[in-house]
Amino acid sequence: MDNQSDPEGAAESKPPQGNFAWLPVWLRGQPTWLKAVLAMVLVIALGSTAYAFSQVGRGGPPAPTASGAATAEGATSTPSPTEPAPAPAPPPAPEPPPVAMNILIIGSDSRGDSRAEEAQAAAGTPADQRADVLMLVHVPADRQKIYGISIMRDMWVNIPGRGEAKINAGLELGGIPLMVQTVEGLFNTHIDHTVMTDFAGFKRATDALGGVEVNVTVPFTSTHDSGHTFTPGINRLTGDQALEFVRERYAFADGDFQRIRNQQTFLKALVAQFMSAGTLTNPDKVVGVVQAVRPHLILDQDFTLDNLWRLGYSLRDVGPEDAIFFRLPDGGFGFSTTGQSIVFQNPGAIGAVSAALANGTLADYVAANGFEGGN
Repeated sequence: MDNQSDPEGAAESKPPQGNFAWLPVWLRGQPTWLKAVLAMVLVIALGSTAYAFSQVGRGGPPAPTASGAATAEGATSTPSPTEPAPAPAPPPAPEPPPVAMNILIIGSDSRGDSRAEEAQAAAGTPADQRADVLMLVHVPADRQKIYGISIMRDMWVNIPGRGEAKINAGLELGGIPLMVQTVEGLFNTHIDHTVMTDFAGFKRATDALGGVEVNVTVPFTSTHDSGHTFTPGINRLTGDQALEFVRERYAFADGDFQRIRNQQTFLKALVAQFMSAGTLTNPDKVVGVVQAVRPHLILDQDFTLDNLWRLGYSLRDVGPEDAIFFRLPDGGFGFSTTGQSIVFQNPGAIGAVSAALANGTLADYVAANGFEGGN
């Protein structure tokens, strides 16, 4: 995971208005839901891959019909009666069966040039960035569910080559490569892909949607930036307000626990709004959201547009009810030997999650621990 790619290079810097001409040529003529898959996956990078991947459209690409070959738009073309019918094309090579996949979602707290800071940290010089959001997204081989495991940013772990520290320091000390090594060591599992975004990308995606409505169950006044007050019930949040909503922890008696719940609440609202008919039937809005996010994403080099599309298509029958979030159980609060307030690991729980990931039995673990509704 040392090499990261920039989705900015995958498309023109400014797409034509009112269409999807900025997409790769092979994707432009496909049904609208396929275009939504790409957009959805990019929006997901805000720290929300699990739930968003589960929302991709159902169905599939048009198939050949008896009267002719299906065109990109689903219409059929019939051979001319005065010309011989073309020889049938050989069948495509069968796709290999899907395998389980782990994706690490990172929300950086960088307020500067996140790309420069990431390059600096990955090169071995500590940079001004930490992981404000960490989520391990597990996509099982059977593609029947999606799991998002939130990791508390203050969890005390071993950072390879750096000793013990809060897990979010991995991003500061060695960038995405070290963050990947740290999480892989925590779960004793392999991470296949990484997606990172920063504060600016989060805010711009929210504003591009015209704000996002969330149900605030625990009202509070933010201790960040504007000091916005979040009242009980439905609140329509701007990008700045949304960032304060998902970052806040000092206003709550249980701190980071409520922050993780708020992050998941916002995530579901963001995805629901993006997948609404009013958004997906409006090409300008879809393009606007994707364009707002793209400059602030860093994906690993193997997470190509083609791979994003294939992943989305493989999840075409997964619905929002099949996306399950839960927080990695911890061992309580305490202090490090240096006096830092930290969250201790729960070795038994981490071992159980690791075994479930390795054995493909995460569904059993979730059911046994009552995590179906998230926590």
